[in-house]
Amino acid sequence: MSTYISLLRGINVAGQKIIKMADLRALYEQLSFKNVQSYIQSGNVVFNHNQVGVSDCSQLAKQIHQKILSHYQFEVPVFVLTPTDLINARENLPFKHINISEDSSKVLFCFLSDVPNSPIGLLSPYLKDNEHLHIIGKVLYLHCEDGYGRSKLTHSNIEKKLKVNATSRNLKTVDKLITLANDNIC
Repeated sequence: MSTYISLLRGINVAGQKIIKMADLRALYEQLSFKNVQSYIQSGNVVFNHNQVGVSDCSQLAKQIHQKILSHYQFEVPVFVLTPTDLINARENLPFKHINISEDSSKVLFCFLSDVPNSPIGLLSPYLKDNEHLHIIGKVLYLHCEDGYGRSKLTHSNIEKKLKVNATSRNLKTVDKLITLANDNIC
């Protein structure tokens, strides 16, 4: 069995697309996923899967997407990563100067569906002087010294300008998901 991490975008935000985590875990179990664990209410799920007939993370994401759509009748973008994907994203964190204990909620990992073309130029008009942006492969890293809630670089702007789908998690969540995934490896 292999361990995976799924990241659902846009659930349980502002009273929209409500999914209880117990219900979500039950849906994953209906897909024959094992050792299903959720972390906070924003759709972070660590699980094991046998991989028979499944060749990559995108197929798992499609299965989860279809199950949520058929059960709830609304669309939820789903990203599925391996523990290695998440660890590599964490190890590539370009902000070496930050205080992890104080700034973990101010550092955002934005997982992208594709590697964007000319991304920095498209997004830099939205950055404040005290915001720092790097893109490495399919991960956009954003450090907002005033907090992401005050940034002009919204999730919508990232997707529209880069022409990708995306979902974001802060550093604290990424670290917790790595720990959960490591504990879940069969």
